[in-house]
Amino acid sequence: MTRRILLLGGTGEARDLAGRLHADPAFDVVSSLAGRTAAPLLPEGRTRVGGFGGPDGLAAWLRAERIDAVVDATHPFAAVMTDSAVRAAERAGLPLLVLRRPGWTERPGDDWRRVPTLAAAAADLPGERVFLTTGRKDLAPFAGDDRRWFLIRSVDPPEPPLPPRHATVLARGPFTLDEERALLREHAVDCLVTKDSGSPMTEAKLTAARELGVPVVMVDRPPLPPGVAPVGTVDQALDWLSRHAG
Repeated sequence: MTRRILLLGGTGEARDLAGRLHADPAFDVVSSLAGRTAAPLLPEGRTRVGGFGGPDGLAAWLRAERIDAVVDATHPFAAVMTDSAVRAAERAGLPLLVLRRPGWTERPGDDWRRVPTLAAAAADLPGERVFLTTGRKDLAPFAGDDRRWFLIRSVDPPEPPLPPRHATVLARGPFTLDEERALLREHAVDCLVTKDSGSPMTEAKLTAARELGVPVVMVDRPPLPPGVAPVGTVDQALDWLSRHAG
């Protein structure tokens, strides 16, 4: 019997999982993307773009589409979507798995300052020329800082409010270590602000900061909803699906 899977995606792990499910006739996978970037990287198989209308709307969609299981493989900072998915799956009586890659680990030579939120990061920046890699929609906490200069990198143009003194780099990663090292040097960056996404595809900036002695303000991930026990790899997600879907 074919098992219908809703895969909440947007990450490299989600695309990998979608491809492997698409190749397996035992599964019929629908990947859902939030639609926050103008030209997202699409996974194999069927896709849908846009929101569901909160937990109630998602629960209704799950019932209407006769979904057998839900996998949340969204970004580790997509807390609202994860909370909505957990509540919707519960209301629809469906099993749900959260797939989250492990976070980054500090290494010898790193100068990290962990903070719980972006607001906490903005309140105590250890530098004057700050490289922001927090996403184009998370810049408001830094908008009131008219003393520091900010380098903002994102795939699409950043959304206001923005810091008064800033430059923007529009680019899609992954970036090589040489590219990250050159960028930090070119702009004389003396502080890096990033979220603990944990992706090896975006880790080069941390290595460059270590090599150049640039301090890193690392924003911790939001907590998962109570009772949620995530898995960290696509193989673990596939094993879970073989046991729980349908």
